[in-house]
Amino acid sequence: MTTTTIIPPAFVTESEELYDKGVNPHTAKRLIEFTRPYMWRMILSALLMLIASAASVAGPYFVKIAIDSGINGGNATILRYTTLAYLIVSVIQWVGTYFRVNIMAWIGQSIIYDVRKRLFAHLQELSLSFYSRYSVGRVITRAINDVETLRDFLTWAVLAIARDVFTLAMIILVMLDMDVRLALLTFSVLPIMVLITILFRRASRAAYRKVRAAVSWVNSVLAENVNGVRVIQAFSRQKQNYENFRDYVNRYHLGRAIATARISSVFSPSVDLLGAIATGLIVWLGGAAVLGETITAGVLVAFILYIERFFEPIRDLSRRYDALQSTMIGWERIMGLMDTPVEVQDAVQAIDLPAIRGEVTFEHVSFHYSDDPAPILIDIDLHIHPGETVALVGETGAGKTTMVKLLSRFHDPTDGRILVDNHDLRMVTQASLRRQMGVVLQDPFLFNGTVAENIRFGRLTATDTEVEVAAKAVGAHNFIVNLRKGYETSVEEGGVMLSVGQRQLLSFARALLADPRILILDEATSSVDTQTEQVIQKALARLLKGRTSFVIAHRLSTIMHSDRIVVIHDGKIVEQGTHTELLVKQGMYYELYRTGFQEKE
Repeated sequence: MTTTTIIPPAFVTESEELYDKGVNPHTAKRLIEFTRPYMWRMILSALLMLIASAASVAGPYFVKIAIDSGINGGNATILRYTTLAYLIVSVIQWVGTYFRVNIMAWIGQSIIYDVRKRLFAHLQELSLSFYSRYSVGRVITRAINDVETLRDFLTWAVLAIARDVFTLAMIILVMLDMDVRLALLTFSVLPIMVLITILFRRASRAAYRKVRAAVSWVNSVLAENVNGVRVIQAFSRQKQNYENFRDYVNRYHLGRAIATARISSVFSPSVDLLGAIATGLIVWLGGAAVLGETITAGVLVAFILYIERFFEPIRDLSRRYDALQSTMIGWERIMGLMDTPVEVQDAVQAIDLPAIRGEVTFEHVSFHYSDDPAPILIDIDLHIHPGETVALVGETGAGKTTMVKLLSRFHDPTDGRILVDNHDLRMVTQASLRRQMGVVLQDPFLFNGTVAENIRFGRLTATDTEVEVAAKAVGAHNFIVNLRKGYETSVEEGGVMLSVGQRQLLSFARALLADPRILILDEATSSVDTQTEQVIQKALARLLKGRTSFVIAHRLSTIMHSDRIVVIHDGKIVEQGTHTELLVKQGMYYELYRTGFQEKE
């Protein structure tokens, strides 16, 4: 049997390299900032923790008194009262732990609510360039898995660590007070434990980071396969995709998880073994001391009980250290996402764009992506009059879609500027600009909700009558009323209950209802059949009327009636004019028409 080396994708190894540098104190400080609104509740919970821990430590001491002064001393009164005191401190411990856990659970959930709220808001603001290089699976991992790990840590581990340290310190003091020699004998195993802890820390830190990176890969592949299930089934790739997931993605995660479990499985039993050794030494040497009458039996019994309590917080701290490692790694990744800069931001002095007529000007606009110097657009000069319909044509990759993305201000030009009604887009707020723009894409996206809710998406105040009027105008009303619940029919996630043509008609109705002054149609009719396109063509006349419109299309029927056709090649405008004018020139548009645009009307 041959062994296959599993090589994860670049983002997995990059995550490991990025975070394999120890816990950043600044990152921990950022986490503390989220706890400040709940500080008083945390203080109350800490007080309850101190009371419960003190009660826990007091228990064995009452046992010592009961044995030495009650049983050996023959004093029934002391025996009775110390037994009662033992029960009382046990109840106090239970009550303190109960309320502490409830308070911390509320605090943990509230902090997670705040984190997810801020994370979601930031994801809504991030520029499109971020989503072009950051997979959906990785985003989901941050928002779900990493945040959930953080919740568990805040709810259960934060005060538990403080409790363990406090309990450990109190036990050490009590043991030293009862008998210094037995106490030092118990502590003799601590240097070995410190060494084991250091080795465990180094190994577990790297292991946990690899696990978190592997989880990202699993989520990314799952999201990709779920979103592309139609293509997978169409090409009968189920078996190959399953084998790839099983043998590579899932197996890689399994290997990282097992490696982490193997490391943890060494540490915890090591602590138990050291505890057993310490107990054996105490029983052996302490028992001899009892026989020699240098200590009492009550002291020996109390020491044995304290040894169990002494190693219990140490074992718990080891488990909490696991949680701390996993949490801080997850928190680093969350903060890395939160700190991702928003590339397109409103200027400090930006104003709300007033109601516009729709005049658009590109002044010497050039553009390239921040991580790629290759030019996409080069010195674009273009002036569009209000209400003019402009078709952008050219080969794939010429820069047509980039132009309308710049107009929508999903990116900013690297050179030059874009004006709308003589307002530089960088000097107006994005929200005020996009409220007056409408976009219809080649692959329309519908949200999980009803037909009416999706049409109303661009104007939430629209009435049912206005929604119906918009649907009738674009020819969508007839198929909508034939749905099971009409306008209240759920389209499910992504509109899977509808055909491509029906989804496109709804996107046209959505754009019409929003009543934008500038309209962008990006290959809006390329995915529909001829019959549906005829319906859409009838609606386009009304949809485009009185609006400044940019039409990106490869179908002649969509562009031939445009007021102007702009031909783009290698990021430059090479021709512009009407359909007839450009055919007469017999330039690049003529060649595109001759090879790809011709169709019977």
